[in-house]
Amino acid sequence: MEQRPDYTIDQPIASYTAADHATWRTLFEHQASLLPGRACDEFLRGLKGLGVAADGIPDFNRLSDILGKATGWAIVAVPGLVPDDVFFGHLANRRFPVTWWIRKPEQMDYLQEPDVFHDIYGHVPLLMNPVFADYMQAYGQGGVKAQRLGEITHLARLYWYTVEFGLIRDASAAGGLRIYGSGILSSKSESIYCLDSRGPNRIGFDLLRVMRTKYRIDTFQKTYFVIDSFEDLFAATRPDFRPFYERLHGVQDLGAGEVADGDRVLTRGTGEGWGHSEDV
Repeated sequence: MEQRPDYTIDQPIASYTAADHATWRTLFEHQASLLPGRACDEFLRGLKGLGVAADGIPDFNRLSDILGKATGWAIVAVPGLVPDDVFFGHLANRRFPVTWWIRKPEQMDYLQEPDVFHDIYGHVPLLMNPVFADYMQAYGQGGVKAQRLGEITHLARLYWYTVEFGLIRDASAAGGLRIYGSGILSSKSESIYCLDSRGPNRIGFDLLRVMRTKYRIDTFQKTYFVIDSFEDLFAATRPDFRPFYERLHGVQDLGAGEVADGDRVLTRGTGEGWGHSEDV
């Protein structure tokens, strides 16, 4: 398949095998039975609006047509992970890079490198939401600046703890929290762990706190950051990050599982959901 200078390719639809579509179907059905009541409403509405279903790996062009009408975004197929500058450039121009291939059956619930299920099922539905769609574009524009400033590490942590592994408050949800991060939404086991386990920290979102925090790629998250709304997330990350980067210079990073002074830690009492917040 021919790769263009921006790393995009034509989606090789004819290359998908019956086994590939069966893997998609299995993954989809697992999450479809699990996520109602756990995933945020914006995700579930986006999934329905896109018409993404269990019947097989979808046509990227069809999804792009729907996204374009809803929020001006498009999907572009890529062979896998792309360089940072390419990734940021696509996001800044409202193009979301989607890996075209799908995992093997033995990798059903965990894969370090994103595949088409993670990208389409986990990421794309929220691009139907206008506020989140604008946040993603702003992130891409911020990434272009961060490269010039040598601040990719700090910015990458923001993506990890929001776009990939974010939680959001929802008073109507069991426990008061729901999932919006794609790394959780596309994982059966972490969809359960992030809301039900008493192991990880759940900390109120704070931009500088997030940018100081290391993360793990080899296990469930030790910490999840909780936003109040997508509007609040966008407002917190809309300003120029240069002053924030300057404040972080010389400040010690925090480990993935650390709780720091001033953290707003969400706790759960006996028989109650994860709904309380207290300052440490």
